[in-house]
Amino acid sequence: MSKLWSGRFSADTAKEVQNFTESISWDWQLYRYDIQGSIAHAGGLRRAKILTAQEYKKIVAGLKSIERDIAQGKFEFNTALEDIHMHIEAALTARIGAAAQKLHTGRSRNDQVATDVRLYLKDKLILLSGQLSVFCTALLAQAEKHQTIILPGLTHLQIAQPVLLAHHILAYVEMFLRDRQRLADLYSRVDVMPLGSAALAGAAYPLDRRAVAKELDFAVISENSLDAVSDRDFLVEFQSAAAILMLHLSRLSEELILWNSAQFDYVELADSYTTGSSIMPQKKNPDIPELTRGKTGRVIGNLINILTVLKGLPLAYNRDLQEDKQPLFDTVKTVFDCLQVLTGLWRTIQFKPAKMAAAAAKGFATATDLADYLVRRNIPFREAHAITGRIVHYAIEQGKALDGLTLPEYQRFSPQIAKDIYKAISLAGSIQSRQIYGGTAPAQVAAALERARKRI
Repeated sequence: MSKLWSGRFSADTAKEVQNFTESISWDWQLYRYDIQGSIAHAGGLRRAKILTAQEYKKIVAGLKSIERDIAQGKFEFNTALEDIHMHIEAALTARIGAAAQKLHTGRSRNDQVATDVRLYLKDKLILLSGQLSVFCTALLAQAEKHQTIILPGLTHLQIAQPVLLAHHILAYVEMFLRDRQRLADLYSRVDVMPLGSAALAGAAYPLDRRAVAKELDFAVISENSLDAVSDRDFLVEFQSAAAILMLHLSRLSEELILWNSAQFDYVELADSYTTGSSIMPQKKNPDIPELTRGKTGRVIGNLINILTVLKGLPLAYNRDLQEDKQPLFDTVKTVFDCLQVLTGLWRTIQFKPAKMAAAAAKGFATATDLADYLVRRNIPFREAHAITGRIVHYAIEQGKALDGLTLPEYQRFSPQIAKDIYKAISLAGSIQSRQIYGGTAPAQVAAALERARKRI
């Protein structure tokens, strides 16, 4: 099959070179955007009087027929044609004849693919942001449903202080809303049209780039043709934002894995969102969070991939940039799939309040409340901290919890301690005392839920 650029060459491309350089195996996914860009470019050529009205109509009709065939699985791809651009141009030439040969006037595959990728990513940013909102809504629903459940907050995976489950869930909602904001902020830098930059120096024809950008719904046009065809900063930003998002999903997944274990036993995952063992019939495995945790490595790797591809490239376009697309497609699919399946898991999860409360009652979780109690008795915090430490040490020796110590035992360490100590060191008392904006007190959590609902 003759290649569209074969005029300069006197020998056919070696089969192994053809297989090594082709990208149609994956960049076929850009077909809608390539056709969309080609139709807009054809409009620009018509306004510049390079195409007649009849030629323009034939090109548009031909491109739309190719789009239908690809969408319906009727289009045949061939690695000899390298990429999606050459496939569409060759098919268009076969269908409408000479008019198709004018379509590439004033355009290079360099600005063509840069335009395709930006159109693709604009769509996917909207898709991912929407799915993030759906996921946050599922988290928020569980937080609203379980506003009174207490569990132990951990530091170093050790019991630290009691918190409300809703407060804990809302911490993740904050992470994911930041992720959504990162995607929204990135959109403006993706929303730049490079078409018209041609190979690197700009088109040599009077193309109205702003009119083409308007047709393609780009906010602005690129300022510099060299930069336009070689810029992939927006992909680095996307891969970085996606990696951070996956880190957050991985952290949440790790907690679900722990909470689902017999050692924690805080949650029951729905049968429809778990799997079994091929040898141990009793097992109910948290495969969704485990796979999410594992897939995080892929997305982080995709970020490293694009950074490494770009790190030594001189201006302008280099074939290395062909390597930007597979990781992009993989990241988009991986992030979307993880968000979608975790949404279902969170909608069906069942919590075990008694298990959580029992765990929160262990490990001297309200020791800080004891110290705060002493501070309210005009004891400096460092002294209160030391007194509390001695009380905890004594309780451990006696095999008692803080609420198991008698008042005379407490007063051996400080005569300032009175009967109201037991309210202060109760789980409810500890939670109630955190009446500060962003804290875990019920009123503060209820207000935070309302704010999160509005933001989502």
